Amino acid sequence: MPKRVAVGIVTSDKMTKTRVVEIPRLEKHPKYEKYVKKRTTCYVHDETNESAKGDTVEIVESQPISKTKRWQLVRVVEKSNAVDLASLRSGAGSQST
Repeated sequence: MPKRVAVGIVTSDKMTKTRVVEIPRLEKHPKYEKYVKKRTTCYVHDETNESAKGDTVEIVESQPISKTKRWQLVRVVEKSNAVDLASLRSGAGSQST
């Protein structure tokens, strides 16, 4: 049986070697026939800690790694261009001496 492949966005990178990835989808409501946004949350194994919060990543299904982790990181599709304000503030404070 082939392994499932999905593309999602990293929502948390606070754990070592683990990322929380959200996979958005549209589902049609059975009664009202309106498309509703839904999301799936997956815990992904990232051995080298190469992804960060906000990155778009490609993941593949794998054998269970822990109680909740069933996915592995294949590659980072697109890096996030969000600015980390905390690092900017700490860097700006040290330069203004």
